[in-house]
Amino acid sequence: MPDILSICSEFESTVARSRDTSRPVVLIGFKRQGNLGLGYLASTLRARGYVVEILDFEDPVEDILNAVQRTSPVLVGFSLIFQFYIFRFKNLMERLRAIGIDAHFTMGGHFPSLSHEHALKLAPQLDSVVRFEGELTLLELVDCLTTGQDWRSIQGIAYLKDAQPVATPLRSLVHDLDELPYPDRAIQPHVILGRPVMQMLASRGCARTCSFCSIHMFYRSAPGKVVRTRRPAEIAREMKMLHDERGISLFLFQDDDFPVYGPAWHRWTREFLSELYRHNLPGHILWKINARADAIDPELFAEMRDAGMYLVYMGLESGSEQGLITLNKSLTVEQNIRAVDMLKELGILFDFGFMLLDPSSTFESILENVAFLRRIVGDGYMAAEFCRMIPYDGTPIKDQLAKEGRLRGDVCNPDYDFLDPRLYDFYIAVNELLNISGWIHGLQALSPQLKYAWSEFAVIERLYPTVPNILAYKKTLRRITKASNEVLFEVVEDLVHAFLEERSPGRSQDELRKQCGAFVEQLVEARNDFVMKNKTYFLKELGIEELQPVA
Repeated sequence: MPDILSICSEFESTVARSRDTSRPVVLIGFKRQGNLGLGYLASTLRARGYVVEILDFEDPVEDILNAVQRTSPVLVGFSLIFQFYIFRFKNLMERLRAIGIDAHFTMGGHFPSLSHEHALKLAPQLDSVVRFEGELTLLELVDCLTTGQDWRSIQGIAYLKDAQPVATPLRSLVHDLDELPYPDRAIQPHVILGRPVMQMLASRGCARTCSFCSIHMFYRSAPGKVVRTRRPAEIAREMKMLHDERGISLFLFQDDDFPVYGPAWHRWTREFLSELYRHNLPGHILWKINARADAIDPELFAEMRDAGMYLVYMGLESGSEQGLITLNKSLTVEQNIRAVDMLKELGILFDFGFMLLDPSSTFESILENVAFLRRIVGDGYMAAEFCRMIPYDGTPIKDQLAKEGRLRGDVCNPDYDFLDPRLYDFYIAVNELLNISGWIHGLQALSPQLKYAWSEFAVIERLYPTVPNILAYKKTLRRITKASNEVLFEVVEDLVHAFLEERSPGRSQDELRKQCGAFVEQLVEARNDFVMKNKTYFLKELGIEELQPVA
């Protein structure tokens, strides 16, 4: 294992390495919400002279095929996090090979890193897998390909030899994140009411060990320090640059766990806040973080709020003590409730992840979960959402389920048996009921629309504080959210009792669909009415002259 000094200088040492930059590189992945992983890979390659084109995996296949064919790359890299998409990637690779693309195909991301044997088997068109943090490995791979050197001996890759997977020694995680160039951001930013949004990164890694999460396994499997933070001055400088050059007003930190837990990270965060003030950014920008419930400190978070933090996402996951133990959250229900109450008291919007069902679930724990959700968002502070725990590849809980003989499905569609067999039918019933009615899943579903409305409102409240009728709009949003949440809670509770009492559910699909549709209509009408009534105000604040109709 290299020492820290050699890790720190590894990227700089690549300057002198032989390479031929005449052929470009193509990277393919999801771009909808700004893919910082692809962005860092692209900027690292570009810093050494390569032309890089990033393609959106969600674009029409023919567009992707034409772009790759036109580019004639030396390498095509595919970015995959979750295994559910592996066959779609495989089909794309087959189409690319069919039109004569002879480039080296490689893949990176959580799933291929943790399960390279499966990835190579399921997508045999792959020449290699780049494992774990890929900037330095991908750069060396491309350098070897362009100069005709043997790429099979470089650190951090896997490939097939005589139909058997071979993995080279793992490369250490990047020690100094600020040694990497700023990520490529060649995307059109999403806009919330005239304010452009951009993703940011302050750190990599997660110190927690949740049993269901592949993220901490991703960082623990490779050598090196698990959690690394960037220098606060560098983060603020990047934000200032994006604000000045691209007008970015909203920054969404994608850190798995923003550095706010414990005295050392409190000092880091306060240094970051000082840098924001040094650049005169508070009052002009807003930012969102991901944090654990046990990291919510009222004094620190008040300072963060005043410096522009407007939204905190927490993985609460369960309102059942047994559920939190099963998921290895190292949290209690009371800590989750305390965090929510503190954020409400501070006037900070929060969003949250929640699993109604996990491998330890019982009908009683489901009712506990609903009671918990009613406790934290029964007031309409945020829309309620939930999902079922999925045993991802490489996670401790998947291994435990396999050991218990409860693991079902396959690597692409993992599943498990509940302790109570009736719960599987319950899951199917609640999933169908809410999917058909359009309540939780999908961008146009009710809960995601409510969450977006609240996020937009938080932006309005902080960046447009003098807009007329803002309190009346907030009251309307709260009323709609509270009422829709209560219907959702009642549906789940009724379904639990229906199973226990062996009776039919109290609400039909048609009835629930109508209720959901009515809530959506109320939300859209209230939001559009508020925005349209204040259109002139918003345009003036944005410095945009309202277009006059042609006479």
